[in-house]
Amino acid sequence: AVHEGQVVSAQELTVLLQPLFTQNSRNLVLFLQDRLSVDDFTYFSESYGNKKPFQNEILQSSPSSLVLPAVDCKATRSLLSVLQESGDWKLTNVTNLNVSQLEVNASNPNLLVVQLQPLASDLREISTLEAIAENDKIIGRVTMDLQEQGIPFSVIYTAMRPSRISRRTDVVSELRRQLMATEEEDSLSYPPLNVTTGNNSCILFYASNFSLKASSSVLIDLTNATFLAENVDVSTSECSDSNTTLSLKYTKPVNGINSLEIRFLMTSKFYEVSARKWFTLVSVEIVQDGVKSAQFDVSGISAPAEYSFHCQLVGTSNRYPARLVPSNDEAKNWDVFISELQIQGFNIINNQFSYASDCTGFFTSGIWMGLVTSIILLWILTYGIHMIMQLTTNNRFDDPKGPALSVPQTE
Repeated sequence: AVHEGQVVSAQELTVLLQPLFTQNSRNLVLFLQDRLSVDDFTYFSESYGNKKPFQNEILQSSPSSLVLPAVDCKATRSLLSVLQESGDWKLTNVTNLNVSQLEVNASNPNLLVVQLQPLASDLREISTLEAIAENDKIIGRVTMDLQEQGIPFSVIYTAMRPSRISRRTDVVSELRRQLMATEEEDSLSYPPLNVTTGNNSCILFYASNFSLKASSSVLIDLTNATFLAENVDVSTSECSDSNTTLSLKYTKPVNGINSLEIRFLMTSKFYEVSARKWFTLVSVEIVQDGVKSAQFDVSGISAPAEYSFHCQLVGTSNRYPARLVPSNDEAKNWDVFISELQIQGFNIINNQFSYASDCTGFFTSGIWMGLVTSIILLWILTYGIHMIMQLTTNNRFDDPKGPALSVPQTE
């Protein structure tokens, strides 16, 4: 029994999952999403046109089920490592989502990790609904394929962090800046990608969501392969005092693409105006199958050379504060989405990110509107005081007992 408002801790989650490790059929499917909350099941329960989310009846058809309304983020972040340590699993990362070619040997324990399509935080509600509906179809295809093969299995459907954060009554009185700092600390769900030369780190790279879309149809989610499973080759990355290149190579990320390489080219230069060095992410390249090269110019990603750079949204969309602008025709066929990007290619100390220079300016649109409104009100107040100061009073008054007071027109 889970009490209302109870958040299941990592230790409690391990105890609740013990039956999965002791039963005879040790085949486990982990569907991992970037964001999910129990309220999503009711909020998106209505169907919009052809989009029908949460139509799979896994819970109803299962002989036993467990629903946890709230789980600690730290527990879900370490869930994959806990499952791997719990037994001798054969780990399979289902990244191409083509379940027709999925082969499972039921004689050995199998752990299938399916990275679902991310629910980008900047998309509209109907787009989020489409992503959830597509994920629901993926869950249905995987489970149906295993059922047709006659393989008994268990399913875990969870996410790295909640999509809806309810207001906590015990911290309402605290400062908003403190809450933002806590939420930012909790959002770091896994360690950053670390590229080393010898014993020293020369590049640090982190993103909560790292996805590409080819030809506006094929979604390539590289988050799991880059940060969790670390199925990425960074051996061709280069580091120096003035130029750094982060090279990420993936083998068969999706069907139809045998190899994919993404390069981040960074430079460090001294500027006399500021009398200090600044590092800049100059360009991003996407090389498909070693032939097709898409090149992007980068706008808005720079910081002092001693700092790292952080931005909430980076990609090809015009709405992002830091943009990747296509510089050749091949780049127009790619869409890039990176959320919570943090990168550093110079002056890394103790294998940790330095102070982050954020892409958000000091003066936001709300601050500018407040300043403009204050200036207008101040001008009205000044004008009113000036008009009041121009008023004069009579210095002579009519005496009813004497002759009438005559005031010349000149006065």
